[in-house]
Amino acid sequence: MNFANLIHIALRALSNNKMRCLLTMLGIIIGVSSVITMMFLGESQKQSIRREISGMGTNLIIIQPAWERGGVRASAADLQRLRVTDFEALRNQSSYLRSVSPVVSASGQAIMGANNTPATITGCVAQQLDIENYTIDDGAMWGDAEVRSAAKVCVIGSEVCSKLFPDGSSPVGQTIRFNSIPVKVVATLKEKGGDNDDRIFMPYTTVQRRMAGIRHLNAIYASAVTEEVSATAVEEIKDILREQHQIREDEEDDFQVMSMTEMLESLNSILGIMTMILSCIAGISLLVGGIGIMNIMYVSVTERTREIGLRMSIGAKSRHILLQFLIESVIISLAGGIIGVTLGVGFSTLIIKLLDYPFIFNGFAIFISFAVCTVTGVFFGWYPARKASRLNPIDALRYE
Repeated sequence: MNFANLIHIALRALSNNKMRCLLTMLGIIIGVSSVITMMFLGESQKQSIRREISGMGTNLIIIQPAWERGGVRASAADLQRLRVTDFEALRNQSSYLRSVSPVVSASGQAIMGANNTPATITGCVAQQLDIENYTIDDGAMWGDAEVRSAAKVCVIGSEVCSKLFPDGSSPVGQTIRFNSIPVKVVATLKEKGGDNDDRIFMPYTTVQRRMAGIRHLNAIYASAVTEEVSATAVEEIKDILREQHQIREDEEDDFQVMSMTEMLESLNSILGIMTMILSCIAGISLLVGGIGIMNIMYVSVTERTREIGLRMSIGAKSRHILLQFLIESVIISLAGGIIGVTLGVGFSTLIIKLLDYPFIFNGFAIFISFAVCTVTGVFFGWYPARKASRLNPIDALRYE
């Protein structure tokens, strides 16, 4: 009995119990589609985050107060360690930084007439746009004079512009309100994509005095001269700030410095672990599906005991019976895998489109899914097939 005949017999046996086969495949279908969806979404989310961070500039370095020091969560006073004098020291003493900007953040509603939108205010100096790779679309950036006088001027992102001025009129020269404070728009920014376009930039002194009511900085943004010297620039920043904060050699930093390379590596690691955990959870369905295959194959062996005896009595060997039931098990598993992959790719494509993530085709996920389906079919079909191949032909023929 050749392999083609065994496949034909297996297909004919499965076609006689279509509904049972479909229900058996359901666990495999759910498991594979869930794994595919999780892995596709994970890759697309990582690519989306890479795009967002790359849009901020690969040379970007962010300095923030340390959230923990000596294993203890930082106090409110510790989170106010960054001062304007730190920004000035970095600007004046650093050799590896191209631009430096203090950052003070605020959030609220931007309002223009009957139109409003939630927006993030970034208080900074003019160099912030260069650091984060923004480009002026219309108007001109404010300068040092506006910073010194804490002028109520702003530059708005493209999304803020479209929501506050839906008629397409130019915002430059017009006055909008941020919460209850009137602010004059002096420029608009070109679109960057993602969450980068719902921002408003103002002089940091304006945000400090008129909105946040603080004297410290939330962060300091800087850009290295080149991407290659980013690591050297990070070490230089640490040396300057340790001296500024009078930190002894045996004491930990009360600030943290992170470059874009480190941030990407950290985020990729975290997202990779999350994707793996979710995929493993989804993979439990595959285990359930495999147990379902084993159960059905046991039932099939029992129902077809006389058929097995008849085949063996006319010359079929034990290995032929073993292969026949193994083939049936693998066909069920692979058919479930094909349907699962199709549904998984479809679901993930739809979700990715709704979330506006970039679509990344993950061939490895599909390969792994089919490999797992084949192993599942063989593993869970082996024991029932082995039991069938060891039946005594005489006893099988007498079975009622």
